[in-house]
Amino acid sequence: MALQRRGNVKTADTSTIEKQSKRVITQTSSYRGYTALLLAFIGTCALLTWICSVWTNDITETMVSRGEILTQPRVFMVQCSEDYQKYKHFPDVLSSGCTPTKCGRAVSDSVVTADEAQTLKRLAEKGLALGGSDGGASILDLHSGALSMGKKFINIYRYFNKQIRDIFTEDDFKLYRAVRSRIQRVIAETFGLDSSNLYLTKPTFFSRINSTGAKTAHDEYWHPHIDKVTYGSFDYTSLLYLTDYDVDFGGGRFIFMDPNSNQTVEPRAGRVSFFSSGSENLHHVEKVAWGTRYAITVSFTCDPDYAIADPSLP
Repeated sequence: MALQRRGNVKTADTSTIEKQSKRVITQTSSYRGYTALLLAFIGTCALLTWICSVWTNDITETMVSRGEILTQPRVFMVQCSEDYQKYKHFPDVLSSGCTPTKCGRAVSDSVVTADEAQTLKRLAEKGLALGGSDGGASILDLHSGALSMGKKFINIYRYFNKQIRDIFTEDDFKLYRAVRSRIQRVIAETFGLDSSNLYLTKPTFFSRINSTGAKTAHDEYWHPHIDKVTYGSFDYTSLLYLTDYDVDFGGGRFIFMDPNSNQTVEPRAGRVSFFSSGSENLHHVEKVAWGTRYAITVSFTCDPDYAIADPSLP
């Protein structure tokens, strides 16, 4: 299925913004923060490829199918890896803990409604219509302003300035913040944490993936990886899906890779998948074969030094 990677934003200033978007592709400066993170990600791939070659993953189990609707979170506890021993623990041993001591993975269909997921998908479409990767994977980060643009990134808040209010609304950001807060609470409840000890961290972003071939390493989203190894600050990771597997796109399932089997999560609009971020949850995303997959990655840390604020309109 041939899909456009850039849509149209139906506002009075659409033509002006589109012209500015095209001009910015010629700029030589990239969004360095994301480039550095992606280079770090690539650097772990050789190690993870070796790990995957040692493990045999002949058995694939569907953890949650797209057709199911969970009335309660489905939780699978696993033994914590030793990754967390390399980092400072938060808070200290005299207070309520945050650093994972109970590890696992879970899926919930009751955190975000289908209508809310549809509204967030429209938000992502509006923002990504301003740019988009030349390859199959594009990101939009409302916190930092990072947006995929060709083979680079731009800062939408810096470039579009006050015109960004012609794209996003205060209600868009209000919903985004409310959903983030709910995801934080369900993670805390599932893993027995005080939610006030969890902090939003970067990168937290919308993603849009289609079947277009990769143009740069930025587009290679399918490599197996460990979030704690790749990003360091991550302690808990979540994915909120905004489109349906096998309806809006083919492929694109989320796969946990265990020593003797795989567990697969089939995306469903409004479904939240979340897990402790260490090597107990090695994972990857299947290549998208057709259609377009939208999701939000929402990441949490126990270290207040790596906390980021909720986004707000300039």
